Amino acid sequence: MMPAPLDIVVLGLSITSSWGNGHATTYRPLLRALGARGHRVLFLERASPSHAQAPDQPSEPCCEVELYASREELADRHQLRLQGADLVIVGSSVQEGQAVIDWVQAHARGPVLFYDMDTPMTLAQLVDDRCEYLARRQVPRFDMYLSFTGGPILRRLERTFGAVHARPLYCAFDPAQYFPTSGEPRWELGYLGSYSPDRQEPLRQLLMMPAIHDSALRLVVAGVKYPPELQWPENIRRIGHLPPGGHREFYGAQRWTLNLTRAGMRTAGYSPSFRLFEAAACGVPVISDEWPGMHEFFEPGREVMIARSCEEVRRLLCLPPDVALSVGRAARRRALSDHTAARRAEYLESLIDFVQTRRARPRRVSRKAPVAAAHPLAPVHPQSGLPPAE
Repeated sequence: MMPAPLDIVVLGLSITSSWGNGHATTYRPLLRALGARGHRVLFLERASPSHAQAPDQPSEPCCEVELYASREELADRHQLRLQGADLVIVGSSVQEGQAVIDWVQAHARGPVLFYDMDTPMTLAQLVDDRCEYLARRQVPRFDMYLSFTGGPILRRLERTFGAVHARPLYCAFDPAQYFPTSGEPRWELGYLGSYSPDRQEPLRQLLMMPAIHDSALRLVVAGVKYPPELQWPENIRRIGHLPPGGHREFYGAQRWTLNLTRAGMRTAGYSPSFRLFEAAACGVPVISDEWPGMHEFFEPGREVMIARSCEEVRRLLCLPPDVALSVGRAARRRALSDHTAARRAEYLESLIDFVQTRRARPRRVSRKAPVAAAHPLAPVHPQSGLPPAE
């Protein structure tokens, strides 16, 4: 049964532009799905010159969006809305995030959740408390810690950093925007992603080297921030910033698409990217790097293919077209079953219901009295009263 409509305020890195970040691509389908379920959502975003130069917000808004130029403006214009909200979510990588979180935790009357889309990197910086957007002292004060990364890292969040109920909230896709295209593919293999130093060697091994070994291959890479001095093989086409509105056609123009994961997330595992779900929804077979937990999202060898070297990629590209088609179709069925934005929104509602019920109990811990980070909290399991992870 759908719960009563909620007034939700989200403070995040960006929803107006996906230039150089994957946050907007994650927020949009989730908040659109929450709106479709009757909730009122306000997204508060710090105005940024880079985002202003490359806005790609869809013509049909995902939610109400307000930009602010400073923390002072944020407080002056939006404190009353924050205080009246049923729920507040603060995302990772927000500019001046520690100060913003202090303000939210001091003034919000409803539950406050943290949504970490950079969990392995966040934890690496929290060890010596050098994370710019989250202080270690703030972690236990959230009513729940939502993480882009699942698996064992959730237990570490609870036991080492004092997070209260760390739960995964993975990215998703909107089936109305991602579905198979018609026409023949123009490229044998493509990749969509901004430049990241820790992804560059896998990109070289799994895409650039196959291009060098076979000049007849047609390949494509879309994304920004790649160094101008980087040498690309002649049979790789380069595309700059590709707004989400162009993702479906981009995937549909590839016979196979490549998924690569940041080093920290690859080590932690259980960190699926939006590329996996979007491409699968389009029926395009995915070749992915290997990381723990992949089997929880797609079945390797049937719904997604794993490659560890240039040679393995080249072998996969030589598979008969009907095999590739079968992989893409199986992945699409799984994506529609398990990874839609509607599924994520429904799951988030169950977490919100748990948090609200817990806060309603007479003897709850005050947000202004944090639990010591070293104190071992109860592990994540169904007996805690939380709904099980998806």
